Amino acid sequence: MTLLENRPQTAAAAAERVATRRRYLMCEPRHFAVEYAINPWMDPTVPVDRDLAIRQWRALADTYRRLGHHVEEIAPVEGLPDMVFAANGATVARGRVYGAKFKYAERVPEGPAYLGWFKEAGYRVAHEPAYVNEGEGDLLVAGDLLLAGTGFRTDPAAHAEAAEVLGLKAVTLRLVDPHYYHLDTALCVLSERDIAYFPGAFDAESQDVLRQLFPAAIIADADDAKVLGLNAVSDGRHVVLPLEATELAKKLAARGYQPVPVSLSELRKAGGGPKCCTLELRS
Repeated sequence: MTLLENRPQTAAAAAERVATRRRYLMCEPRHFAVEYAINPWMDPTVPVDRDLAIRQWRALADTYRRLGHHVEEIAPVEGLPDMVFAANGATVARGRVYGAKFKYAERVPEGPAYLGWFKEAGYRVAHEPAYVNEGEGDLLVAGDLLLAGTGFRTDPAAHAEAAEVLGLKAVTLRLVDPHYYHLDTALCVLSERDIAYFPGAFDAESQDVLRQLFPAAIIADADDAKVLGLNAVSDGRHVVLPLEATELAKKLAARGYQPVPVSLSELRKAGGGPKCCTLELRS
């Protein structure tokens, strides 16, 4: 791994958090179910309340709107129960789209469905990937960096491909705990220069990289990581996160962020939280 410049978080920056208006793409869980197991969170023998999942999802979308953000929706496709996890559908930066290519057969059709939406929406660059990657699940934009996860889903070769398409600098991070199968389950980008993460999800080399790049990062504990507390969405000031992540919320507040707790208990049965449901459309 090649280290890029250290990105310290100053006290002044922490004291003046500024929210910026965001555009998000979301997919209603109209066909949500846990019919197979492709991560440790999924157990097809545990009942799922789809109506509750839809209500919780709508509350999340309404929360974004209440915070001043714009939410667009992609139509759910019958037979794709995980399509609700829009973050996995692509990575978008500088108006360019790097499409997803899913590892597991159950989710493969989601890639073309999302890429088709972007093409219909008029995106000039909508790149069909050569390598397996699961969108913002493993590719997180932090300023001019692309924090790029691997270990369980995304092929490391996709990191360079995505970086070239999006015009960013890739930083490879290796995940080692299958409960944190995507980068966005173990790391949250709070601003261009600030992150929160759970060190136990990463190998030793990746922990060193994160410490050097983000020495003032918020460190989440195991209890908050286990409720997918880091699967959160930040607009630079407000951080929408699972309501069970109470200690992380306290740490965020102490750094000048405003935690916005939400309940996504049903979607967590498939290993998803607020970020999984939310694909940012960066211009």
